[in-house]
Amino acid sequence: MKSAYEIAMSRLDAKTPSVKVTAAQKAELAEIDNLFTARVAERKVFLEGEIRNAAGDPLAEEQLRRQLAGEIARLEEEREAKKDRVRRGA
Repeated sequence: MKSAYEIAMSRLDAKTPSVKVTAAQKAELAEIDNLFTARVAERKVFLEGEIRNAAGDPLAEEQLRRQLAGEIARLEEEREAKKDRVRRGA
């Protein structure tokens, strides 16, 4: 007899079957991760330096922090979109 967990997992797999990723796709996904990790780090280094330079102006600091958060979010969305395209084989 199956447990409730096993039944739920089999139903979930029936609705959305797992996608098998090839070795080439895994390598491409890792490359995408490395590229976007570097881009995020680059933006953090630059904008955190700008935040330090604007230390006396709280309004400018807040604006730079929002810019940093927005750029990180944009880069993360772009990363996931590229990874989805690789997973679909496009």
